[in-house]
Amino acid sequence: MVIVSACFLGVKCRYNGEGVSYPWIEDWVKDGKAIVLCPEVLGNLPIPRPPCEIQAFRVIDKCGKDQTEAFLVGAQKTLEIAKITNATMAILKSKSPSCGFGEIYDGNFSGKIVRGNGMTAELLSRHGIAIFNEDQEIEFKKSYKEKYKLEKSEVV
Repeated sequence: MVIVSACFLGVKCRYNGEGVSYPWIEDWVKDGKAIVLCPEVLGNLPIPRPPCEIQAFRVIDKCGKDQTEAFLVGAQKTLEIAKITNATMAILKSKSPSCGFGEIYDGNFSGKIVRGNGMTAELLSRHGIAIFNEDQEIEFKKSYKEKYKLEKSEVV
């Protein structure tokens, strides 16, 4: 099973109340190979909400409010769902303070990118779940094929 960020299916759960569409990700859900969720919604954050960034291991919104607890709750609930569904991979929103993996915003709301992981991506990764983002279609499909020893025709 694969965990997928809900915003990739057009679910309007992003901080700005918008969603996006990635047909290649939608196919995995339609084929029953993925479960859709939003860690920030699982953490009871509202939609829309002020943008958040990680600052010194805390998640702070643009208004200065510490949202760390909500992000941790969402990350923990996501991990619980991953365990229940035996998820081994996740496709998460790049640069997000929840889902970003390898790169996140710098914490100053400047738009600058730095190395780092979002709260959910970090927790899932520490539990052995392979993390990919929306720009890694080829890498994800290759990894999925290798993990499940599938023929090329069996991979969406």
